[in-house]
Amino acid sequence: MTSDMTGEATRRSGASGPPPTAPPPVLVTDAAAVRTVTLNRPGSFNSFDLAMKSALLDALAETSADPAVRAVVITGSGRAFCAGQDLKEHLALVAARDPRVATTVAEFYNVLVTLLTEMPKPVIAAVNGPAAGAGAGLAYACDLRLAGRSASFSLAFAGVALSADTGASFTLPRLVGYGRASKMMLLGEKVHADEALRIGMVDEVLPDEELAGRAATLAARMAEGPTRAYRWIKASLRHAAGSDLASTLAFEDRAQVDCFASPDHHEAIQAFVDKRPARFTGR
Repeated sequence: MTSDMTGEATRRSGASGPPPTAPPPVLVTDAAAVRTVTLNRPGSFNSFDLAMKSALLDALAETSADPAVRAVVITGSGRAFCAGQDLKEHLALVAARDPRVATTVAEFYNVLVTLLTEMPKPVIAAVNGPAAGAGAGLAYACDLRLAGRSASFSLAFAGVALSADTGASFTLPRLVGYGRASKMMLLGEKVHADEALRIGMVDEVLPDEELAGRAATLAARMAEGPTRAYRWIKASLRHAAGSDLASTLAFEDRAQVDCFASPDHHEAIQAFVDKRPARFTGR
């Protein structure tokens, strides 16, 4: 921070100095066992360009592998959560017949959704403004969604002659039902925060100024919880979404056998007997 302030003072005084560096497209901050990942292209409504795509995948892969992180918050800087694909950059790539156009779904959007859904710890989306296209898909792939009053969700893929990506055709119907998901995708319907809460697209709606605090509080609570059990809960839901009952029951059995042996389960039942709060370690 001192370096940035000194550089700003130098520029104002007219003295020569190195040119300012571009801010990172993704910010990562830790508070105890909670990691906040902030999309940081506010001037472009946090839309996905090539630099942000690479930085976000790196940040989420590192977060997934870090045992010290036990809960994750994803949000956006400025007035938007995420506007989806950066269409200005996309247009330039299409015009140049850049091969990365054809690989962006396989190499970024699919990987992004897989990282989020297989993250071995809970992920909270703090939606602080518009979430459009892949930005909405990003929110849907998280485990919980908190929305500020200014939040909105839209899947305007058809408006630019595209199909759905970022897992939206899988996640959204499971949140709001096939019919409403179809309407949003085919007609590009925008859903505002209160309606999103009513139809089950988000879990809470808060005043914009309270969103970050509420997300931090909820994430801190989950970071103190049984991380190993959370991982199995996420995996069980994911397995059941594409499986029959017999396979789901077998998976639940596998999950519970592992949880029965966990230190957190032993701590929880001992705490129950002792009539005290459990002290979970995430193991």
